[in-house]
Amino acid sequence: MIEIKGLSKRYGTLTALDSLTLDIGPGQLFGFIGPNGAGKTTTMKILACLLQADAGTAKVCGMDVRTRGDDIRRVIGYMPDFLGVYDDLTVDEYLQFFASAFQIPRTQRRRIIDQCLELTDLTAKRDALVDSLSRGMQQRLGVARVLIHDPKVLLLDEPASGLDPRARIEMRMLLQELGRMGKTLMVSSHILTELGEMSTSIGIIERGKLLYAGSIEEAFSRARDAGTGERIAVRLEPEGATPEAARALLTADRRVARVVADPGQRELTIELVAGEHGHHFIIETLVKGGAKIAAFQPEGIKLEDAFLKLTTGALQ
Repeated sequence: MIEIKGLSKRYGTLTALDSLTLDIGPGQLFGFIGPNGAGKTTTMKILACLLQADAGTAKVCGMDVRTRGDDIRRVIGYMPDFLGVYDDLTVDEYLQFFASAFQIPRTQRRRIIDQCLELTDLTAKRDALVDSLSRGMQQRLGVARVLIHDPKVLLLDEPASGLDPRARIEMRMLLQELGRMGKTLMVSSHILTELGEMSTSIGIIERGKLLYAGSIEEAFSRARDAGTGERIAVRLEPEGATPEAARALLTADRRVARVVADPGQRELTIELVAGEHGHHFIIETLVKGGAKIAAFQPEGIKLEDAFLKLTTGALQ
């Protein structure tokens, strides 16, 4: 659905994209990860036919962005990180405006808008002014707007930006539902936990260069190869050994890379040496040392770990 080959873009002396090559298949929910200025927004704007690349090619649904811009706009939905809205319109009027812009027949608009409002859980806000909506509701309205013409590909730049925890969860559930509907999504975000839970594949970009593209499982595997070990969270009972004493016991074991203790919460975070998968020895060590365990939870490797390893030169 998205084919990028050797894509480059410069702004004066700044190289925003450096020979980016990337493929995203049908139905994928692709998480696009990178620090500010890495090139994520530039890539999306080129795919949305809002910017021209200096070199390379990009295709959406087999159509070249340089020559088929009008056709591509009919099959994509692009949502920038800061969505411009018309404050003096109601939610319904706002969607009616964009339905008209996409030349959706009047006889079909009511049904399509109703479906978009239901999908984004905004039906109850149909008559509310856009200006009165919370940040989370405005973001959902932005998704409803890009769905009006039933695009095959969605380009969503930081859709969870500025949202509170509940709104982020609702946005994640909405994007997962769109994935189940067969849409191809390219989603950029700084909230790695969110992307890790919903993406089918990821791409990691830094300084315009693509460092990794593929499955999350493969990214975790590479992080392990680069020296990241599994983690275990432990909470101790008030009676028994202190977190500091427990930390000293575990740090002495060669299978443990490091231990972080939180005395206030009586919690430990234990990272094993890379390649070490057994963790039952932790329980044995703590119990022998006089600790009483209230909770024991293996956490494995997270997307944050993979991101840190893949952007520190470990794979370059």
